[in-house]
Amino acid sequence: MKLGCCYYPEHWPEEIWAEDARHMIEMGLSLVRIGEFAWNRIEPEPGSYDWDWLDRAIEMLASAGLKIILGTPTATPPKWLVDQMPDMVAIDREGRPRGFGSRRHYCFSHLGYRAESRRITTAMAERYGEHPAITIWQTDNEYGCHDTVLSFSDAAATRFREWLAARYGDVDTLNAAWGNVFWSMEYSSFDEIDPPNLTVTEANPAHWLDYRRFASDEVASFNREQVDIIRAHSPGRNITHNFMGFFTEFDHHTTGADLDIATWDSYPLGFLEQFWFSEDEKREFLRQGHPDIAAFHHDLYRGCTGGRWGVMEQQPGPVNWARFNPAPLPGMVALWTLEAMAHGAEFTSYFRWRQAPFAQEQMHAGLLRPDSEEAPAADEVREAARVIADIGPQEAMRAPVALLFSYEAAWACGIQPQGKSFRYLELVYEHYSALRRAGIDVDIVSPAADLTDYQLVVIPTLPIVPDGFAEKLAALDCPMLIGPRSGSKTENFCIPDNLAPGALQELFALKVTRAESIRDGVSEPGDGFEIARWREDITSDLEPEFADPDGTGVVYKQGGRRYVSVWPDRALLDQLVARMASEAGVALAVLPEGLRTRRSASHIFAFNYSNKPVVWPETGAEIAPAGFAIARRA
Repeated sequence: MKLGCCYYPEHWPEEIWAEDARHMIEMGLSLVRIGEFAWNRIEPEPGSYDWDWLDRAIEMLASAGLKIILGTPTATPPKWLVDQMPDMVAIDREGRPRGFGSRRHYCFSHLGYRAESRRITTAMAERYGEHPAITIWQTDNEYGCHDTVLSFSDAAATRFREWLAARYGDVDTLNAAWGNVFWSMEYSSFDEIDPPNLTVTEANPAHWLDYRRFASDEVASFNREQVDIIRAHSPGRNITHNFMGFFTEFDHHTTGADLDIATWDSYPLGFLEQFWFSEDEKREFLRQGHPDIAAFHHDLYRGCTGGRWGVMEQQPGPVNWARFNPAPLPGMVALWTLEAMAHGAEFTSYFRWRQAPFAQEQMHAGLLRPDSEEAPAADEVREAARVIADIGPQEAMRAPVALLFSYEAAWACGIQPQGKSFRYLELVYEHYSALRRAGIDVDIVSPAADLTDYQLVVIPTLPIVPDGFAEKLAALDCPMLIGPRSGSKTENFCIPDNLAPGALQELFALKVTRAESIRDGVSEPGDGFEIARWREDITSDLEPEFADPDGTGVVYKQGGRRYVSVWPDRALLDQLVARMASEAGVALAVLPEGLRTRRSASHIFAFNYSNKPVVWPETGAEIAPAGFAIARRA
């Protein structure tokens, strides 16, 4: 695994570039990402390019021995371009323009902006496509950041109508599919259909689902335009995009299909603070991040491009954008780096090289302070580089367990959650975390993935079952866990004629006759677990494997398959993982609290996320807080 950093030569005096490059090499870095926010410096006036500074920066970095990740600058269109076509900006759900003054102020659907995106991408690819130092291209930057996937502009409305016409053929078919007879919502032509925002109350959920599908397709097609240009002018180079954490606004599997490498931006402390984790967890893992945040995304994005992935931005210190921004516990930057290697990363790049003393991110730490002195993370990078060199290349292994992740499922659960706390991402994450607590390695895969050789398959929920998917599951001969709400909606967001779990009744002789959500703070007792958030009434001749004290079924088992009719808490998940792993022949481990492991083909890694020393049962080694241990596998 290579190490790198994100660098902005346009931010610094040219006389310090060479020293920066020398310092990077000395620290153990061999990659540097540049260019992704530099449009105005590349083209300060329409059609007038200034390549000289970027030419010099690339030559200087290359001469120092660094390979370059070059970004297309389309995430930051310059002011002159916005002034040229003011309607290129995205429009938010409340009908307000997303104006100039930060970044990502464009609408994916605006044809004029798409033409400009292709133009600047072509200009960069023609100039640098054959440069020997360019090893990877990054398209744009963090698609969708700051809630910019969904735009409700006139441009988006026009392209949405075209998308609907291509999908349904005629408007009567759309009316029937959406159930528009309800509330007199029928349309007489596609031209009458607007985006689903600004309605008096809830818009038709089928309308919302198609708008999310459309918006996701817009991201994929926007990205594909850049990929096609780069491939034509820069053959043999890898192409990536840097995805984000806990982000489901577009289908990363679809966009990832056009990339060589999936990368993501890893900020474990910020994500812990910003998402659903309990106050106890936020205190316990304040300076480490929850033990499964980084690993979850490593495995998720590894599944988006057939196994090739990396970390484009690794947090090296306090960030600037969360509600609270603590510094990592000493050792965590090295731990996060080596954990990425254990999961098969091709590279880890730190954001950023030097902390900026100006503008929006001036409180975001780098590997250097603003005065160019080293920040605390610098020595941890050297330590990680030393370990990487010592243990040599790592070959990723196929995990024994497949955990299914569906972006469409996230949209369906978000459109009609039915209960405020039914969060798709949290449900999937809790299943992943339960497997990791048991020392089990996991592959996170899409519904289209080949599941044939896995020993265990886990599907936390899949409200819309794709055509042929039930038959694919029926052909598997391994234990399988399927969670609540699965098969509860058709492709057009309707209740199936045979009720939930719909097509999955091919696997289970049961039927969901009623579903209810339970308010926060209320729970009902199970047998060694609690029932909260969600439960379903089941009609079945099957005897429940787990039930509440009244005998009402919670988990139903048919052959090696299980259906869970409640939101499973951690106690129930731990029991299910233990039983199913035993049935599948998957080895379990009893890990101390906060310890996590991961296997490569040659080594097993252990990472201590707790704030106290723990003993690794595998070797008997004591691992310090924020420490790691590595053992060679037999």
